[in-house]
Amino acid sequence: MVDTRRKRLSLIGITAATAIALTGCAAGAEAPDAGTDTAEGSAETLIVYTNSNSDGRGEWITEQAAEAGIEIEIVGLGGADLTNRIIAEKNNPVGDVVFGLNNMFFEQLKAEEAITAYEPSWSGEVPEEAGDPADGVYWPLVEQAIVTVYDENTTDNAPETLEDLYTDAAYAGRYEVNPALGQATPQLVLAGILTENLDESGDLGVSDEGWNLVESYYANGSPAVEGTDPYARITRDEIDYAVLPSSGIAARDAEYGTSTGIIVPEEGVPYVTEQIAPINGSGNEEVAQEFIDWFGSAEVQGAFAAEFNSMPVNEGAVADANPEVIELMESLPRQDIDFGFLSENLGPWVEKVTLEYIG
Repeated sequence: MVDTRRKRLSLIGITAATAIALTGCAAGAEAPDAGTDTAEGSAETLIVYTNSNSDGRGEWITEQAAEAGIEIEIVGLGGADLTNRIIAEKNNPVGDVVFGLNNMFFEQLKAEEAITAYEPSWSGEVPEEAGDPADGVYWPLVEQAIVTVYDENTTDNAPETLEDLYTDAAYAGRYEVNPALGQATPQLVLAGILTENLDESGDLGVSDEGWNLVESYYANGSPAVEGTDPYARITRDEIDYAVLPSSGIAARDAEYGTSTGIIVPEEGVPYVTEQIAPINGSGNEEVAQEFIDWFGSAEVQGAFAAEFNSMPVNEGAVADANPEVIELMESLPRQDIDFGFLSENLGPWVEKVTLEYIG
């Protein structure tokens, strides 16, 4: 047991040292202290992988879990990078639980048998279709809309469509582009563009018009500045438009004094549902299940929603969500995205974009 513990700590230390701090997606992690006990008497700190620990979320979850008697250590990476790491580690798992990734990434983990099925105590409080209705391997926590935002205080000529934003010379250099395609949000922006331009006879199943639009999107945008919030750039008049998960709007309006407007295209906006599951073969299954039961419960998800303006999937937690968040989510039409198809095709799309349009 000592050797196994030492090996896990060594591996997680390496993971933490190399974790990528990605603005709006994840933050790095420190190596956990050895010998920490949970309420269940485990000799191991629970290693929690996530791409959803920014803006104080990771610290809040760690503190609240400790109060509940569960000692955790969070390791944060961007969605695609985290998915690849878990798959690479599947024969020698380092993490115990993963949460925050969307259905597309969890489908990849499921196909690789890197996660294992566990039915949480709150499974009856969430819609079955929001998670993994086929096999019940992963379960839903939070729903997010991925939106293009601007400050209504300073911008009164927002385009009606995203195509106009990406192609009209009047907006060139005035919207932020995040080329970090190891993150979930930039991937979803790309998927949102290509989903509307599918063509079986086109390159990688996409029409020429679609690839031309992607090229314009990257060529005409202002690259994201690592470590700089896009709202800081908006208030400094460096850009007018940026992409943000919907849960981040209220906090930024409060911090920056902005009044967020949203470009809502006719086809709708991408929605994602953040999921949770145990990592297969971690050797810490009992505490992993305890954490999942705790974190996904109506009480904790309600408190999390109130603290971070999230939209919980747990029906018992919705009453605690910010009424403005509920109203916003109800007002945003959902873009029709086939996440199964996306999971199969996104890899080649990302490779093409990286080689031809980002460099």
